[in-house]
Order: sequence, then C-alpha cells, then structure tokens
Amino acid sequence: MNRRVMIGAAAAAVALGAVWWQLGGQETTGAATASTSEYADVDTSSITEMTMGPEDAKVTITEYASFTCPHCATFHQTTFKELKRDYIDTGKVHFIYRDVYFDRVGLWASMVARCGGPVRFFGISDMLYSQQKEWLAADDAVTISNNLRRIGKVAGLEEDQINACLEDSEKAETLLAWFNQNKDADDINSTPTLMINGKQYSNMAYSELKTIIDEKLAE
Repeated sequence: MNRRVMIGAAAAAVALGAVWWQLGGQETTGAATASTSEYADVDTSSITEMTMGPEDAKVTITEYASFTCPHCATFHQTTFKELKRDYIDTGKVHFIYRDVYFDRVGLWASMVARCGGPVRFFGISDMLYSQQKEWLAADDAVTISNNLRRIGKVAGLEEDQINACLEDSEKAETLLAWFNQNKDADDINSTPTLMINGKQYSNMAYSELKTIIDEKLAE
C-alpha cells in the first residue's frame, strides 16, 4: 500500500475519531444521542441538502438513513430504486436525503459521499450502499478509511480531494450538529425513517409506500 495513503488514512481516522468522541458521539445501533442545547446554536447553513426531484412537487419525502445501516442498504437497493423511477424521475416527488450518524464510520462515509458535491452524491451513495458489506468488513479504522477512499476514487474523486474531505474536522463537527438539529426537529430514533409531507413513517414495503404517495397526490 502507498505509504502516503496509509499515513493519510490513519490521520483522518484519528482526527475524525477525536471529533466524534469530543462531541459526545456513541457507537450505537440507534440514532446517536446528544443534548439539544449542545447543537441548537451551531450555524449549519454551510451543509447542503442532498435532493432529487422538483422542489414544488406535491409530495416531499425526506429519508433519514445511515450508510452503516443494513436496512438502509436494503431500502436503497430495492424500494428507493422503484420510488425514483415512478415518482422522483417523473416529477411527482421531491426527495431529500438526510444523514444519520450511528457511529463515526457512518460520518466518514457521509463525508466521502459529500466530497463530490450534489452532482456526485447520489452516485457515491449508491456505491456505499451496494458495497456496504465489503467496505465495512474490516476490524480497524484505517482499513475502513482506505476502503472508503477506494470507493471515492472509483467515483472519480482525486486522492488529494478525498484526503481534504476526510481530514476536515470543522466539517465533521458541523455535520454532527446538523444531524442532531434535524433529529430533534423530526424526532428521529431509527433508520430508515421517512417523513412524507411532514408525517413520520417507519420502513415499509414499496407497495405500502406507493399507496401513501398516491393518496397524497390525490388530495
């Protein structure tokens, strides 16, 4: 392995791991918890909402998901593809994707997905979900970091670009604050969770989701 890449991966893992623990992050199977007051006043206006479909669509669906969540991976490889085909690509639904950070690795994956901006975000996200078992199949942070780097490179990101994204501790802090503000506002405690025109729904089969969307389109 390239020594420069290994050193960079180790540095990023240490730096972002430190941010995670300093801000009270916990390794958990549920949504990370933090006090509302801790993040309420943080300026998160620099964080870009990742969206698809027209903003003026009659139905808006916000998905809360984690790149380390196996149920989210299943959702994105099945239900989401049908949702995109039938409703997002046809202009009937405005879709918003919001990150949930179960753990520090989920934060790292999000930073790689966001590294290419809105243009590349959903393409990289699809790779992260479809290859989730492979890039998570490691016992140490440096290997996982390198696995994420490889996905970024395949997606067309430059090595220096990926390094800069993964080593951006200020961005990591802002993303954690943004997640916690959204989590508190929408009362998110599991993934994937869908907000459909402001109402919360848990994970469901596409047939159920389709029925809900069609009812709201008919209103």
